Amino acid sequence: MKVVDNRYGAFITPELNVMPMRRGYLDGLVFAVKDVFAITDHRSSAGNPDWLRSHEASSYHADVVTKLLLAGASLRGVTHTDELMYSLGGENYHYGTPTNPRAPGRIPGGSSSGSAVAVASGGVDFALGTDTGGSIRVPSSYCGVFGFRPTYGAIGMDGVIPLSPSFDTVGWMADKAELLYKVGKVLLESGNSENENSVVVSRSQSFRKSMERIVIPTDAWALAGKGSSESLYNALAILQQDVTSTTEIVELAPEGLKKWMDAFRELQGDEIWTTHGEWIQREHPQFGSDIAERFTWASQQQGKDHTSARALRAEVTSQLRRMLGQSSCIVIPTVPEAAPLCGGDDRQLEMNRSGAMKLCCIAGLAGLPQVTVPITGEHGLPLGLSIIGGHGQDLRLLSWIKEIWK
Repeated sequence: MKVVDNRYGAFITPELNVMPMRRGYLDGLVFAVKDVFAITDHRSSAGNPDWLRSHEASSYHADVVTKLLLAGASLRGVTHTDELMYSLGGENYHYGTPTNPRAPGRIPGGSSSGSAVAVASGGVDFALGTDTGGSIRVPSSYCGVFGFRPTYGAIGMDGVIPLSPSFDTVGWMADKAELLYKVGKVLLESGNSENENSVVVSRSQSFRKSMERIVIPTDAWALAGKGSSESLYNALAILQQDVTSTTEIVELAPEGLKKWMDAFRELQGDEIWTTHGEWIQREHPQFGSDIAERFTWASQQQGKDHTSARALRAEVTSQLRRMLGQSSCIVIPTVPEAAPLCGGDDRQLEMNRSGAMKLCCIAGLAGLPQVTVPITGEHGLPLGLSIIGGHGQDLRLLSWIKEIWK
């Protein structure tokens, strides 16, 4: 069996190969998966050696992996992730940092770092990751590839290691918008009836005719850095040319996007400790310093009154779903700037993480689909422009981007 090219360090298990189960829509395509997806006879690390040590190999494939194999794609390689998916940087204390092929010397972004690098380097056609707080969108932007986070509940999480279950989604990355759409056709149209959180996803083949309005939030765009603003606005103009009606400029969060981010982090942290706290207390895993600090903080969310955060989440969800309906989208920078340099100081990396989370929490709180498209920024560095669609409008959004983003 062919071993995938691992010169950029994208893969923790480059030798893994799984052949297609039959011929189908994705014939001839090769994909990789983040090391949190169940693969028969593979033991996932979730980015941490103690997790690897304390868990057995899987006896089955995750549902999404099976669907792709049934569609004719072949699986080649398992990719690196940040420790227990609890980071947006891509620098793993234990396993190192995959090399960003399109921004040498800069971090790849996390936690789906290896999947982004695998696609950006041409090692695979597309790759699966997960996105809770931005773990598809951030590395896609930093590495200059297309990335997609679906409507929450549109794709089942069976066989995927969780982080924060009410925010977790399966996402994917590709180097072409058409392929991003094709993978979506397989995963979104195959149904999800056994998932209690499942949603009805629009199967419309064209979002172009019904895209009536672009919403531009001034508070989100204010986060764009000086080195990225011009490129981002130029990319926005491409989208505006294709809209059939209006552009609306709004303030999305009068109370401040920081308040949205804080509510997201609070609810996420509480769920994370509920999900992994028992394992941490039993196994005493060794974490990198930044990850250890986050888990300590998450443990402190247990027992607190989260009523206000839950109320804000419900309010944001109602507001954004009403605003977007079926025929509008919100356009924002995916992250404020290009990828930071590798080995940066913790304070700078945390500031960068905070800016990214203020943007990523918008779709995260409301459970909305978001696609990030690659653009070229200052000094030729990759950037991402994001388009957030209405609830359940995943395929319409992917179809629209496929048609206009060549």
